[in-house]
Amino acid sequence: MSITRFVTSDGLPGLLAFLSQNGRRVLVPVEKPANKRSVVFEAWKQGQPFTLEKATVPPKAAVLPQCETLLTYKKSKDPENPERVSISLEDGIKAQPTVVFACRPCDARGFAVLDRPYLEGPFADPYYKARRDQLTVLTLTCASGCNTCFCHWVGGGPTSLEGSDVLMTEVEGGYVLQAVTPGGEELLAATDLPDGAERFPQAEEARKAAWASLEPAPNIKDAPQKLAALFSNTEFWQKQTDRCLSCGACTYFCPTCYCFSITDEGEGLSEKGGRRLRSWDNCMSSLFTREASGHNPRALKAFRMRNRVSHKFSTYPENWGAFSCSGCGRCISNCPVCLDIRAIVLAALNAKQATAE
Repeated sequence: MSITRFVTSDGLPGLLAFLSQNGRRVLVPVEKPANKRSVVFEAWKQGQPFTLEKATVPPKAAVLPQCETLLTYKKSKDPENPERVSISLEDGIKAQPTVVFACRPCDARGFAVLDRPYLEGPFADPYYKARRDQLTVLTLTCASGCNTCFCHWVGGGPTSLEGSDVLMTEVEGGYVLQAVTPGGEELLAATDLPDGAERFPQAEEARKAAWASLEPAPNIKDAPQKLAALFSNTEFWQKQTDRCLSCGACTYFCPTCYCFSITDEGEGLSEKGGRRLRSWDNCMSSLFTREASGHNPRALKAFRMRNRVSHKFSTYPENWGAFSCSGCGRCISNCPVCLDIRAIVLAALNAKQATAE
């Protein structure tokens, strides 16, 4: 068994104070506003209240900010030849040591999903890598499932280790902390928390109870092939997408969506410089794939939903060997028309021979 520690419930603020040492930023779930309409991750400060409820918004921004400056540029004229303009560039790769505290296993698995295209592809993204190398993830296991969760459908679960450095499990009187990675072992070894070995059996029982609370998962191993076969079946996708508003809530609340756009902004009217920004984008938007010519290969919302679902359950698995959906259920709970991605996948699995149009 790896290193374990035990922290009492009232000792959590002290643990956060330890984690915030040496310039580390600690992101914790915070209720916003006070009437509990949403829970978001914010940088913790001494005395700040926090919650251990599942966050409304995943902590994806810790490694992939909603908007970030990739570089800044300056234009300058040659004094001897005013028609000649030179441009100087300065990249914006900056990363602060960061701890994500009390995210859920589906969120931690989201980091693992992002790692593959951003770190393991032909080119590693230096901005993402800088932040990921500085990230430590302390994950809180779920005590039970909820009606929108389906993490166990896609290879995860309420106690999944993937993407976590330390796994926290609630037991009587506090939490057992189990190191999952060498970084997690180093972190726990540096604390003054008591050993958690004696309480670890309680944590194991709690984890078994969490799994027992879940409804049996359907077998979706054939989803990649089934969805690929339905790719040209426009009738199927229109039927599945009739209620969709193309609002994009499903993508913005998703821990694994990573579409972005890049724009340049000038500095005022002088246009002597500016910055290049990378911002989250939304593949469900009708503007996402519109080309400069005006042509849009995904003008229909059915085609955009086809792209989103097929990416998560077909093309991503084809490239990386795993589903890119972590089963957090936020796309279901935050959809204004209650569109359920699980229903689309099951419909694809149960569909008869696809008919091309």
